Amino acid sequence: MKNYMVAQLDEVPGVPCPCGTARRAFASDDNKLATVHLTEISADAQVHYHKKMTEIYVILEGEGHMELDGERIPVRPRSSIFIKPGCRHRAVGKMKCLIVPIPAFDEKDEWFD
Repeated sequence: MKNYMVAQLDEVPGVPCPCGTARRAFASDDNKLATVHLTEISADAQVHYHKKMTEIYVILEGEGHMELDGERIPVRPRSSIFIKPGCRHRAVGKMKCLIVPIPAFDEKDEWFD
């Protein structure tokens, strides 16, 4: 087994998510450390939170706001947001983001009020 993984994010199949569409790389049974997602935000994402996961968002394209525990923070390309477990969040506006979930993404850790 190799000590590295490589992903071409634009070739990873997109899947629906509360934010829009996510291309999730490095999601495998033997990797619990972290994943990376290329996510296209639909106009307004659904408010959600995670009990265990921390997420780092990096805005690549577009502008809008991140709603973080009810506070609206303006974002634009190269804005980076560190979201701790328990923070209710969503992106507002049409954007493309790189999202790094730590530990690796687990759909069972997506919670909605």
